Amino acid sequence: MSKAIAGVRIPDSPLAREATELVEEVASPLLFDHSRRVFLWGSLRGRDQGLHFDPELLYVAAMFHDLGLTARFGTTGQRFEIDGADQARRFLHRHGVSGPEADVVWTAIALHTTPEIPLHMAPEIALVTRGVELDVLGIGYHAVTEETREAVVAAHPRPDFKNRILAAFTEGIEKRPETTFGNVKADVLAHFVPGFVRSDFVEVIRNSPWPE
Repeated sequence: MSKAIAGVRIPDSPLAREATELVEEVASPLLFDHSRRVFLWGSLRGRDQGLHFDPELLYVAAMFHDLGLTARFGTTGQRFEIDGADQARRFLHRHGVSGPEADVVWTAIALHTTPEIPLHMAPEIALVTRGVELDVLGIGYHAVTEETREAVVAAHPRPDFKNRILAAFTEGIEKRPETTFGNVKADVLAHFVPGFVRSDFVEVIRNSPWPE
């Protein structure tokens, strides 16, 4: 029987168990606990909003959403969100999940740092963003009862989470600063990486090769 936290059952299929094992293996306890909370918060918000979503797809998307910050999977020159999304899609394909279902998971991860747009998409996409926003930014904090928050955090603690997640973001993206253009993660590098200079959209336009 699958474990329940704050009234939310953790998916216990072979696919979900393997996803859990993979994230436990490659991610820090900080990112593992954060990812599980994202699933729990997303599930709780979805339930409160009366959304119909696939818990297994939401679970995989939540668990993989920060894998692009890890040493094993954050090795490309693309945005870390896409690293995680690509790994999730490969993982699903190995388990025979493809087509629209795999695309939903990919999109949920790829867009989880993009404000507003995911909230107008498929429930699994919206709920990954809801979960991330609640856990990292506190958006929707009071939409969840204190008792429920305490149950989730008891299962997946967040000691000094604010400072530690900022450090994880910095470590995961500081070697590819160009990927933060137009991305909230530019704020992280501006705070924590000496000498970081933001790309400027206006200057990109002015310095494009067009002659006028």
